[in-house]
Amino acid sequence: MSFDLVLFGGTGDLAWRKLMPALFQAFRHGTLPEGGRIIGVARDALTDQQYRALIRSRFDEVELAKRPSAEEFDRFAALLHFIRVDLSKPADYRHLAEVLRERNAETVVMYLATAPSLFTVACEQLAAAGLNTPATRIVLEKPLGHDLASNRSINETVRRAFSERQIFRIDHYLGKPSVQNLFALRFGNSLFEPLWRRETIANIQITIAEDLGVEKRGAFYDSTGALRDMVQNHALQLLCAVAMEPPINAHADAIRDEKLKVLRSLKPWSALALSQEVVRGQYAEGVVNGEPVPGYRQEAGVDPDSPTETFVALRTEIANWRWAGVPFYLRTGKRLAARDAHIVINFRPAPHAIFKSPLGAANSLVINLQPRDGLELHLLAQGADNRRQQAALSPVQLDLDFDKRFGSERVGAYERLLLDVIHGRLNLFVRSDEQEEAWRWVEPVLDHWAADTEGPRPYAAGTWGPSASSAMIARDGYCWSEAC
Repeated sequence: MSFDLVLFGGTGDLAWRKLMPALFQAFRHGTLPEGGRIIGVARDALTDQQYRALIRSRFDEVELAKRPSAEEFDRFAALLHFIRVDLSKPADYRHLAEVLRERNAETVVMYLATAPSLFTVACEQLAAAGLNTPATRIVLEKPLGHDLASNRSINETVRRAFSERQIFRIDHYLGKPSVQNLFALRFGNSLFEPLWRRETIANIQITIAEDLGVEKRGAFYDSTGALRDMVQNHALQLLCAVAMEPPINAHADAIRDEKLKVLRSLKPWSALALSQEVVRGQYAEGVVNGEPVPGYRQEAGVDPDSPTETFVALRTEIANWRWAGVPFYLRTGKRLAARDAHIVINFRPAPHAIFKSPLGAANSLVINLQPRDGLELHLLAQGADNRRQQAALSPVQLDLDFDKRFGSERVGAYERLLLDVIHGRLNLFVRSDEQEEAWRWVEPVLDHWAADTEGPRPYAAGTWGPSASSAMIARDGYCWSEAC
């Protein structure tokens, strides 16, 4: 199939760090459809050759396994083109339309890898230039708005130009192999689904931890914060993947209907819950990997008196028959002790102990998302020492490492999602009503913080966040996975 992928923000950080490497991997794997063209769009005055040279130089900064050889890049570069477009100028959109109509590809993907504040003007101008044909698909990066009202405003503007079937709201966590295997684990096997409920599960923990600071994104991050940047989208989408009911089939709307039910079932915030079950923090100076690092307020582009949170931990419940009474703990932050994203399903202990077991020992399932993808099943087994009078159990684990099992067959998150956009598959993309429901749930937290004069709790860079996070989960008699 012929396609044109128009990458707005084609010289930006997201384009060279994530999107171009993903497109190259699809090209290398032979899964990128033939007859394609990738058009970078930005305000820079570049020729096609200059744009190709820019992308070639940027590939030196991606991880080694994703770097092309000179011969591979030359073949891939034949797909790359560049058009200068100022998003505020209608004449530039008309020029883009002329270029696209010359070829008249079967599918045209408009990927808005720009600041969210530019989404509405871009969509309005695309429609004015006649670039919202039935063959067009538009990809929107998060965050889509900064609250419920702005999210609705953006969605309404986009829907005036494009139908819901043409809109691909991307959340790259849904493209991760481990998340895909979470769906397969639950709905493709009969082993776990009977146990996936309140009678057998004690609690569920979702952690998205980064050891990096805000890097060059200080100004953006200072107006966003961890709740908007990570919880409202990534963490809640992971919660939905864990907690949703089995869909009637694998079609996009069947899956998204079940995720929406989870979001609508999240326990509403009370004043007591907002004060005791939500912890916000901000990293101070510390040591990461043996090197001293500055605090958040010393980062470039950050207000020296900033109240922006770089860490959030919260407790919630899902008010339905499957999950009533089961606490869900979500945690995310920057400058933490490790780069580690995982989901832990902690099962209840055996109802009657006939073996001597380690204190507090119980089964758990760990879904690892980064830095490696895989599944770990933690069990208890009897050791080889038969001299003891009382049988004793020891922890063991079954470990599926996707890198070792699938190797080069694995497809990265952005690679998978970009191919899904080209082929028109909406399963792994977020519908507007999902986004609005997520914003509706986090807004009381934002409002509570706006009225709270104490601000975020400081934590030293290189630690696991404020001690209040551990105290929150300890009130239920549990601990975070790295501390248990």
